[in-house]
Amino acid sequence: MTDSSNQGIKTVLHPVSDLAKAKPVYAALLGIQPQADAPYYVGFDAAGQQIGLVPGGGQDGMTSPVAYWHVADIEAKLAEVTAAGATVKEPPRDVGGGRLVATFTDPDGNVLGLLQDP
Repeated sequence: MTDSSNQGIKTVLHPVSDLAKAKPVYAALLGIQPQADAPYYVGFDAAGQQIGLVPGGGQDGMTSPVAYWHVADIEAKLAEVTAAGATVKEPPRDVGGGRLVATFTDPDGNVLGLLQDP
């Protein structure tokens, strides 16, 4: 059975300690310049995949990339995964323009993300 509310992984965020130093490395890797370039987020659209750089690597416990599943209803999906044994790490929050993100951990502590577009 396919869940049409789950659109798959479309966004991967990489925590970095210095956006200015990381940006040219990712631009060289991906062969493109960032689509979004702000002090709080640098984003690349690589063939439909959103690769994002976020500042503060390591400070909030986020030290590795986090994959974000795009979902139609973030609250419902978060309730579903927590009922199945996940633990909420960051509850849904608006990161701008009505886009909501949340993170949770699986039983082994792996951090996973959910993203809902407006």
